[in-house]
Amino acid sequence: MTSRFDLNQLKNRISASVLVLFLACVFVFPSQAYAKDIPNALPQLNTFVESVKDGDSNTLRGVYVPDVMAFAITQQPVGNPGYVSSADSVVTQFSIAAEVGNVGLLAHNTHAGAVFSSIQQGDLIVLVYGDGHTEIFMAQSIQQYQALDPFNPYSQFKDLETQTTFTAEELFNNVYRGDYHLTLQTCIENSGNSSWGRLFIVATPAENTLNPMATFASKRHIE
Repeated sequence: MTSRFDLNQLKNRISASVLVLFLACVFVFPSQAYAKDIPNALPQLNTFVESVKDGDSNTLRGVYVPDVMAFAITQQPVGNPGYVSSADSVVTQFSIAAEVGNVGLLAHNTHAGAVFSSIQQGDLIVLVYGDGHTEIFMAQSIQQYQALDPFNPYSQFKDLETQTTFTAEELFNNVYRGDYHLTLQTCIENSGNSSWGRLFIVATPAENTLNPMATFASKRHIE
């Protein structure tokens, strides 16, 4: 049984990481970090799976979207939920999302996150574990928010589609809590401000994909 202390500790970690998470873009300097050109020809899924396998069945090691990305996944250091890898072609698993029962993947928009905007609603996203087994998700919503005060840790965020305004904590709850799902997050650059906004791709488990190797050899979407 979870103690009240444990619950309070998790709540405090989530509250603190919300601020760190939504400030993640502020401390990235585009003049010092650039995304490499993404190759036009990505490896086949089975080739990619073999390239990231390390035998660990409990740890995410790769994310694959046909015609978009084939990136390794790294985990955050213990106690550092604001860490985001600055390596090219690497995304970072968000530890607090895992603690609330979901999968979060973070990337700077000057690095691997540069291609997140190429994901479309209905696209399939494959997560690869260290032993080679996979989970398949379908992108359900593409959400964009403007940070109304990008350099303020308590900034509110405006949904660019509905014009609704959310606090950072409300936005965290919207995109990372709820039934089991995957959320990809990066920043949105506007007028030279790399921290202007946030992009979230929310994907839910896909069905009728019993043979992911065959599915991804020829399709980007489920028909």
